[in-house]
Amino acid sequence: MSPTRRSLLRLGGLAVTGFFAGCVSNDADPNTTEPTSTDGGMPGSNDTTDNGAGGTRPAGTGGPGLFLHATDTQPALPLKLAVSVTHDVATEDAPPQLKVTLTNTSDEQLTVGEGRAIFFQYRMDDDNQLMLLPAADRYDAKPGCWRLNEPIAVTEEYRTRTVDPGVSISEKVDLYGAPEGEGCLPVGNFHFTTSYNVVPTESMETAAQESAEWGFTVTLE
Repeated sequence: MSPTRRSLLRLGGLAVTGFFAGCVSNDADPNTTEPTSTDGGMPGSNDTTDNGAGGTRPAGTGGPGLFLHATDTQPALPLKLAVSVTHDVATEDAPPQLKVTLTNTSDEQLTVGEGRAIFFQYRMDDDNQLMLLPAADRYDAKPGCWRLNEPIAVTEEYRTRTVDPGVSISEKVDLYGAPEGEGCLPVGNFHFTTSYNVVPTESMETAAQESAEWGFTVTLE
């Protein structure tokens, strides 16, 4: 774990104080157009075995299977929000994984924040059983089990992302068990939610900010 994560703020949900007060833009990462469809689950047998927690999992994997159960109603924002499953089982090599996609449905460039929370990075479910973390990194967790061994901390600055008209931007997040829990990945339904703050980029100083929440429910079984 990097010192940045260890040294500052333990996160159940990202701490933000204001949209543009001291914000840090993430514009160095260019917008990339990506499809919103599922990348496809990991290949494997349809045979299942008991996972030890009252559910089942595909044979030869290290944990329960992940399914997208439901998504919340789209908020009244100039964004289309979507989530898909990219790895549907926990294995010794990787935890389950989701991809979150934002599409700008307006005719002007938008600035959206907070830049990590909008992709559910560092978000916990409503019952604090699971945590979603950026897929680019690996964290202190036993392979195949994927429960975090210690809390995760992140920097407190407010980041933003810009999205051009008609463009989609996506990030992948890995699913870990929260460190306070017992066993490995729990089974059941788990709901995640986050906030979106949106304003037209060219009129950031004068335009009214639009804000709303959105989320989804996953099933582990």
